[in-house]
Amino acid sequence: MSDRPTILGIADSTHYLVGGTDLKNDFNALPALGDVAICHSLSAAKTLLKEHNIFSAQLTLQTAYDEMCGLPPSSATNETIHF
Repeated sequence: MSDRPTILGIADSTHYLVGGTDLKNDFNALPALGDVAICHSLSAAKTLLKEHNIFSAQLTLQTAYDEMCGLPPSSATNETIHF
C-alpha cells in the first residue's frame, strides 16, 4: 500500500475524515475504501479501518485558527495509533 492510512481531524469539526496520505503528504482516498470516508467519531473511524483489515493509522489533527488570524499556519499534530 503506497498510501499511509490516515484519520484527519480538524479543530471544531463534528467529524473525522478517513483516507490515506501519500509520499507527498497529500490526503486522498484509500484504495480499500474507494473514497474519503466521513465518520462522526474517532471510534467510528477506527472501526471502519478495522473492517478493511487496517489496524493502525496516522492520526492527524489540524487547525486553521492561525491562518484565520493572519499568522503562518501551524504544523499538524501527527501520531501513529494502533487499534
